[in-house]
Amino acid sequence: MTLSNTILVGFKEIWTHKFRSILTMLGIVLGVASLVAMAAMVKGMENGMKEAMIAMGGLDKVLVEEQKVPVFQNHLRDMAPGRTIQDVYALRQSAPLLRVVSPQMGLDRVLVSRAGKTFRPSEVVGVWPAVLEMNLYDLEHGRFFNDLDEERAHAVCVIGTGVRDELFGSPTETGREIIPIGEEIRINDQPFTIVGMFKHYESEMDRKLRLEGMAQAATNNVSGPTRQRGWGRKGWNAFWRKNNVVYTPLNTMWVRFRASTGTNNVPDPTLSNIDIKVASLEQLEPALQQARNVLMVQHKGIEDFSFRTQENQIEDINKRIKNMRLSGGIIAGLSLLVGGIGIMNIMLASINERIREIGICKAIGATGPAIFTQILVESIVISILGALLGLAASKGLVILLGELSPTQNSPVLQPNIMIVAVLFSAAVGMAAGIFPAVKAARLNPIAALRYE
Repeated sequence: MTLSNTILVGFKEIWTHKFRSILTMLGIVLGVASLVAMAAMVKGMENGMKEAMIAMGGLDKVLVEEQKVPVFQNHLRDMAPGRTIQDVYALRQSAPLLRVVSPQMGLDRVLVSRAGKTFRPSEVVGVWPAVLEMNLYDLEHGRFFNDLDEERAHAVCVIGTGVRDELFGSPTETGREIIPIGEEIRINDQPFTIVGMFKHYESEMDRKLRLEGMAQAATNNVSGPTRQRGWGRKGWNAFWRKNNVVYTPLNTMWVRFRASTGTNNVPDPTLSNIDIKVASLEQLEPALQQARNVLMVQHKGIEDFSFRTQENQIEDINKRIKNMRLSGGIIAGLSLLVGGIGIMNIMLASINERIREIGICKAIGATGPAIFTQILVESIVISILGALLGLAASKGLVILLGELSPTQNSPVLQPNIMIVAVLFSAAVGMAAGIFPAVKAARLNPIAALRYE
């Protein structure tokens, strides 16, 4: 019996017992679907986290964080100065391996309002123009702050498109883009004039959805919900944060909000953040050591600060992704193993039903290896068909997960994982069919012909 005839007989046997074959494939279908869908979901999460990390400043950004003083300096904790503007001046002057130093003075529990509309943005921060390069912002309309704004603490601000949408109306609602340059908003009831607006930021998936929504709206001549999807789903992510920011001059934040919030009538000089960018990633460690030396001098030897790099975040992302892939692989592997056991059981049952048929085949000249090959091929065919059905099911599952998950974490199908799933399913089917195939090949033809 040729291999093609063997495969044809295998298909006929599967078709003859359609319902039983479908139940046999179910374990393989679920295993492949779960493996492919899990890999797609993890890949989407990885892309989303790395895309957001780059959007918030890139790989060369380092955050100078406040930390508790070490145990051996515990007696000096009341003398710890925290992060101050003097640290910024010292870093700019004495750390040449740093390319950008950006101070930030934030405002907690802040409300932004206009014409009866109230909104809580992602952050209201006093900054220097260096923040544009630090956080990779681009102005689309208006201008940023100048030296005069900083020196005289002018009540001006630059906003993201999310703030515009909440207070003035989004393009989805108005049908046109509003540019609120020169308009007045109130930050904690203090009037500020908008002098600039950043461009709209979105993930790659959000961009595709927006374009699809615009195309659908143009085709159907409709507006509203169809177009709303194109501006991104709301949620706490890097792009939402960038679009919902309000920046004011650093000195304005100090004079109007922070100078009166100190304890014991002493103004609070500390900064919320100090972000730095190194001149070269190849010199990251020397640059951080240089920055540490400068800050240790400024803080009189009190180590109340630490550095958080994007490399740390990448390592954390890779570790989490690795753990998720391992967990998903184990779950999918167990599903495929269960499917393989189901195939073995069904093949054993099929052999018991076909004992006389196998005996007749052997009596007219079929060899043991030919019988072995036929049973093994049937097992592999069942597993591969199940794998192909599993791939189809995984496609639907990925679409469903894409609708349920945040857009920046939308699952991404990986062809290499799909190929691995099919090959692994074939291996499971082969392993599951070996024992039944050996049993069938060793049947005594005389005993098989007498079997009733």
